[in-house]
Amino acid sequence: MLDVGKWPVFALLPPEELRLIRQACVFGSAANEALYVTVNDEVFALGTNCSGCLGLGDLQSTIEPRRIDVLCGKKIVSLSYGTGPHVVIATADGEVFAWGHNGYSQLGNGTTNHGLTPALVSTNLLSKRVTDVACGSHHTIALTTDGEVYAWGYNNSGQVGSGSTANQPTPRRVSSCLQNKVVVNIACGQLCSMAVLDNGEIYGWGYNCNGQLGLGNNGNQQTPCRIAALQGVNIVQVACGYAHTLALTDEGLVYAWGANSYGQLGTGNKSNQALPTLINTEKERMVEVAACHTSHTSAAKTQSGQVLMWGQCRGQAVASPHLTHFSSTDDVFACFATPAVTWHLLSVDGDDYLTVAQSLKKEFDSPEISDLKFLVDGKCIHVHKALLKIRCEHFRALLNETEEDAIEIHQFSYLVYRAFLEYLYTDTISLPPEDAIGLLDLATFYREMRLKRLCQETIKRGISEENAITLLSAAVKYEARDLEEFCFKFCVNHLTAVTQTQAFANMDHDLLKNFISKASRYGAFKN
Repeated sequence: MLDVGKWPVFALLPPEELRLIRQACVFGSAANEALYVTVNDEVFALGTNCSGCLGLGDLQSTIEPRRIDVLCGKKIVSLSYGTGPHVVIATADGEVFAWGHNGYSQLGNGTTNHGLTPALVSTNLLSKRVTDVACGSHHTIALTTDGEVYAWGYNNSGQVGSGSTANQPTPRRVSSCLQNKVVVNIACGQLCSMAVLDNGEIYGWGYNCNGQLGLGNNGNQQTPCRIAALQGVNIVQVACGYAHTLALTDEGLVYAWGANSYGQLGTGNKSNQALPTLINTEKERMVEVAACHTSHTSAAKTQSGQVLMWGQCRGQAVASPHLTHFSSTDDVFACFATPAVTWHLLSVDGDDYLTVAQSLKKEFDSPEISDLKFLVDGKCIHVHKALLKIRCEHFRALLNETEEDAIEIHQFSYLVYRAFLEYLYTDTISLPPEDAIGLLDLATFYREMRLKRLCQETIKRGISEENAITLLSAAVKYEARDLEEFCFKFCVNHLTAVTQTQAFANMDHDLLKNFISKASRYGAFKN
């Protein structure tokens, strides 16, 4: 079941219908239109039906859900909408369907007649498999399995990327600088388009008067331009607001640029930025950024599951990332965006749709079918012997020698041991750097080399002037050479601040002697 309760448009649906929803999208000028997909792959729509955007074949509003017959059985993998609104979807078969407002040919059918029912977008796409779609106010772009981008619709600012400002009535491949490049992620602002390549480069084109293309100027671009300021930075995801852009790096950092009158860049002020600016996220690693071309709201999710928001939040201008109690970036848009639309297609995997990895994660520390429990600091952790034997040589030897269904652990804390066992189920860790030191100790003890590497990466991301010596000491103790070198260089580069910390004052004598000797060889004490 997908929790859509935060969106008022679903308020009248009975509980038995809500339980069937697997995908949903809320859109419209007042968040008063919605589509949803059930576990049976039936597609329904409800709301005001402006410009026929519900795809029901008429212009009648409906307070109760009506089925869109032509889409039933089509497995939707991507959905986006414009402000007309027009709606575009991509199916699991790689087909594209569009309907709704078409005053600028944003439906890609060669006309400017509104589309009252979903119609296949075929020109130049019949031999292609589309995996993702994105809409601006009145234009559309699509990404294929080959990494190609196609665009059509309104083009007054060059947002179609054709090299002109003439509207594009049918899909046209965006080439120019993207020729022979592989695009992996796309997004649209109101009047601009963005694309991320498989090598981490990011390109933008279209309207740029607020600096939303990140090029360092305010000139519109009729063809894709690489954001040179991010040279050497590996971008993995881009999200566009009304006139601002967010980009996520492979290291979990967030850059922002463009309009900032509501603080939507998260820089602590309201000044526009024409170049990418690194946002201060309190050293938290981000795994998702979120924005929507209809609003000035921004959100991000951390590796530990926390959700931050900034920008226009229910009329307030929040100029710096604000920690929320939400568990999803979707909740930010439901509760604080204006209008309160969804920034992407909401999806949930029911039990029948869980991947192997999702199923394992779900069963971790669940007593229902576990056959072994660890007792640590008086608390239980429920696990499965078979999985532990498969994932860890230590447990394979231990569990082959014992039939016990409960094992007490005294050497490690509950927090550390639980993180270790969870790693065996998920292949990830989510601990702050100080706690990751304890997990590094465990990884060294159990000779879990991959876990040791993950711990080192976590510790590197969390290093600061205050904890650098503590982390360096841990790296030396557990023979983590790469981490030791990283911490040492950090200490040398921040020598004045590091030597004034309490940790430096309490430093082990031998370690201090080695540190001073090595730092001296690095020239740290030269005038």
